[in-house]
Amino acid sequence: MKIGVPKEIKTDENRVAITPAGVREFTSAGHQVLIERGAGVGSSISDADYVANGATIVDDVDDVWADSDMIMKVKEPIAPEYPRLKARKNQVLFTYLHLAASRECTDALIDADNVAIAYETVRLRDNSLPLLTPMSEVAGRMAPLMGAHHLMRPGGGRGALISGVPGVSPVNVAVIGGGVAGMAAATLAAGLHARVKILDKNLERLRQIDHHFDGRVETIASSTLAIEEACIEADIVIGAVLVVGAKAPKLVSNELVGKMRPGSVLVDISVDQGGCFEATRPTTHSNPVFEVNGSIMYCVANMPGAVPNTSTAALSNATLPYALELARHGWREAVLADDALAEGVNVVNGAVTYGPVAEAHDMSFTPLRTLL
Repeated sequence: MKIGVPKEIKTDENRVAITPAGVREFTSAGHQVLIERGAGVGSSISDADYVANGATIVDDVDDVWADSDMIMKVKEPIAPEYPRLKARKNQVLFTYLHLAASRECTDALIDADNVAIAYETVRLRDNSLPLLTPMSEVAGRMAPLMGAHHLMRPGGGRGALISGVPGVSPVNVAVIGGGVAGMAAATLAAGLHARVKILDKNLERLRQIDHHFDGRVETIASSTLAIEEACIEADIVIGAVLVVGAKAPKLVSNELVGKMRPGSVLVDISVDQGGCFEATRPTTHSNPVFEVNGSIMYCVANMPGAVPNTSTAALSNATLPYALELARHGWREAVLADDALAEGVNVVNGAVTYGPVAEAHDMSFTPLRTLL
């Protein structure tokens, strides 16, 4: 199989879908890897590193798309890439898609007549998300750092130090959601000596979190009132809510933001899925924040893109085994052999095969099993 890796063109996105080690695994198995020139530069990976492990460097990105059986990316296609989706019939696209938050991208994939497999909906029997987890860990760990930066006066906040100092209290951090990203955020915030509360609807999950932190983080059963009380008290609110493959629920209203202390910071890790704050709209690393009712909103849609050297390695470690199976067996056989990978299939030849995406856009849903 020919695997194509184009350079990411989304604003401030410096990750790349494969490392030189990944290239070696493909080429050792007899596959060909086509990489757009300069695709890895943002992640501190040179073209020479790729070539040394068997990749072919291609100057024209259109040739990468046209000549590849499978395209591996990091982020969902954006408008300039939509025409390229039609470059090769039955091509497999393997990347993050977050289609429930984008009707435009969903329509483009339906029109492309290809096979779109989303990293974020590949799900194991224990409900874990192996291809989303590494980036959730990165974004979760970044969230308190970004919140702490913007809480300082040069960052637009009220001028507080997250850790406090002897004689001065640390700040209050509320984390909404106790999944992978929420746990990562709580871990780093607690490590920075903030006072941390984590809210989740799952009581068993809260028991696990309480045990993990040995009581150093306060666990709260999530409800409308609990979220309101936690936000009003907080200096930093981190939204880490995930409904797999579907839009995130709006849990923090603009009215509630208006009740928070002026100069507080809200970080929405859920922005890729539409965000869990009412005011959430995607921002970029170049222009990451905006103000809502006196508070600072940080809603960067590709947070791990700020640390691409780390993120690219973590992502490739997770995606490579699945990509190798797709290349070895073709997508149909690979999906039939792996229920987790089957859950990643969102669109097949114009049919939406992932229920939450169809529901989000009021589209018809086609069970994948009927197409295999």
